[in-house]
Amino acid sequence: MTAAPAFRSGFVCVAGRPNVGKSTLVNRLVGQTISITSPKPQTTRTRILGVVRGEAWQAVLVDTPGIHAARDPLNVRLVRYAVGALADADLVLMLVEPLPLGQSKAAAKAPREDDLAVLEHVRKAKVPAFLIVNKIDAASEAQVLETLKMYGSLGRFEELVPLSALKGRNVEHLKQLIAARLPEGPAYFEPDQVTDQPQVQLLAELVRQEVFRRLQQEVPYSTAVRVERSEVKGKLHVVEARILVERESQKGILIGKGGRMLKLIGEHARRRMEGLLGTRVFLGLTVGVLADWSRSARRLTELGYPEE
Repeated sequence: MTAAPAFRSGFVCVAGRPNVGKSTLVNRLVGQTISITSPKPQTTRTRILGVVRGEAWQAVLVDTPGIHAARDPLNVRLVRYAVGALADADLVLMLVEPLPLGQSKAAAKAPREDDLAVLEHVRKAKVPAFLIVNKIDAASEAQVLETLKMYGSLGRFEELVPLSALKGRNVEHLKQLIAARLPEGPAYFEPDQVTDQPQVQLLAELVRQEVFRRLQQEVPYSTAVRVERSEVKGKLHVVEARILVERESQKGILIGKGGRMLKLIGEHARRRMEGLLGTRVFLGLTVGVLADWSRSARRLTELGYPEE
């Protein structure tokens, strides 16, 4: 009698500089939104776990904040989260974008300094790594090939994978490659579980996503969201959330003339919550000022960004 194949599992860290498509890839692999996305960099603020599985394997994806040259206390903590996740992983997916070609169109330009900084962190982690060239839907074949060649010469990668997380191109192939690299191990999550994020945290993140998508300049980066109530009342899920900013002037921008901006944020966040929860949602939003919260160690911990 042939023995059943051993179950394989492991933690897969998705790393890269800000705005390279890490959260989009995690959402695509998992099959639903567990990590918010926006066109702005540094949207992800915590390590978010997403679960992707096959018949005899389970990969726990770790979506990390973008690694960058951080200066303020909040971003210093975010980079520490990301770098710490590298050391704890069984496999690293390092994401980059296709490099622009030089004037001769025959060779790629050198990688950006922030991409090279991520590569150095990946090297130091001494963990098997795949290079993922994302956003190939927006690049030429020559760009993609030259990018693979360039990074292949700079790092020791187990696999070089071009894909489009947004369009889903080559993502299934990446799943197969991940499964083949996982060590033997237990199933860390139940069959129907796709993330470790508590429901209230997911709801808060949906509000924060809309803030990032609707507002410009520094306001989104000065915003935190705290869900103060989440309960089912009959056929309605009632959610009350408070958006915190750092200055009175930001509060006015967030609310908007006649409350229009806050209403717009609430309408779009409510629709996304209804998709997540599968039921009608009443969303009540308020705005408060918590002065300089992103520069206070105590406030950062209170708002869910503890020191590690």
